[in-house]
Amino acid sequence: MKEEITENAVTFHDLVWDTEYFGITSAKAILNRPLSINEWVKLKTRFKDYQFISIVNLNSEPVNTQLIGKDTCAFLADVNIQFVKMIEGPHAHEVQKNITVHQSLERNDQVIDIADFQFSKFTEDPELAKRGGDQVYRKWLINSFNKSEKFYALSKDENGELNGFLLHSYLGNSCVIELIAVSQNVTKGGIGTSLFKAVENEAHQRGCGEIRVGTQVRNKGAINFYHKLGCKQVGCHQVHHLWNL
Repeated sequence: MKEEITENAVTFHDLVWDTEYFGITSAKAILNRPLSINEWVKLKTRFKDYQFISIVNLNSEPVNTQLIGKDTCAFLADVNIQFVKMIEGPHAHEVQKNITVHQSLERNDQVIDIADFQFSKFTEDPELAKRGGDQVYRKWLINSFNKSEKFYALSKDENGELNGFLLHSYLGNSCVIELIAVSQNVTKGGIGTSLFKAVENEAHQRGCGEIRVGTQVRNKGAINFYHKLGCKQVGCHQVHHLWNL
């Protein structure tokens, strides 16, 4: 693994997990601001060392979009929408009795069974899809069990069956929502909202100042859901996939 290199213009690092899982040398280049021609030429030379590069164009900068489109065969695989909700002042949502929060949750196959995510760059990119992209979120969840830095909010119905979960973690002053899902068998709404409010309460008790979460631009349901809960959009980042096969 190469040491992560952070520069003013670009943050570039190997994707170790992706390399092992997909069986292709993978890296990520985060474009932090509009690149100069010299910076772009320097970055392109690094692309040659990898079979797959995820290029994240922060804030969808037009200058970078033009450079990527003119000089590479990369395609737009995703537009990631980032939200933040500030946690301010006395905060006490009524937490439903059927919601519990767990740290270092043991493996729970009900959680895995509920995880059915319609929108995913891992399945919408054909090259990733044929390399097991449909199992990425399942692996994400499995890797999150029994980890002290991972937290699950779980919702159960009146029969004690799991009907929703929210995986989250903490980074500095932020509570980061990683994955949220509600069982497709549920006919009544409100489970997602209850899970979010329970996590918001937990984050406030831990002294966090904000909740952060991202979703895909095509996922209108999730975007409307986070707006309804008082989240504000703070980012709109293009994700391009470049293949050297």
